[in-house]
Amino acid sequence: MQDFHRATRPHSMTAETNLTVRHFVTYSGVKLPLNLITPLDEDDLGNRITFYRAYYDAAEHMTACEKIVYGEVDSAHHYSYYPTGVLHEAKVVAVPEEETTLMTFDEEGKLLSSKTTAN
Repeated sequence: MQDFHRATRPHSMTAETNLTVRHFVTYSGVKLPLNLITPLDEDDLGNRITFYRAYYDAAEHMTACEKIVYGEVDSAHHYSYYPTGVLHEAKVVAVPEEETTLMTFDEEGKLLSSKTTAN
């Protein structure tokens, strides 16, 4: 299971990338990418059972987010965008269920395809 947890990490998280990490209490709505709300300071994380960790690129696009429960990744979202900033692809990894859903969108944000596979 430990290898599976590592597989949920954003693949673009390397020393040479310049991602900003932010933490949030929850999200609102059902649209992707998730609309994370109620920011948390680093100092508040130790007091939380559940929170969201989000990674933003230089253009302020959320490239990934993780739902953390009891210090473990419960689920992860990975996002890619068209040059216009519209969501192109969303990969949602559900850790407990060991499933991954890959969704693709057209340049206007309309869902083109969605496929769920077992990990």
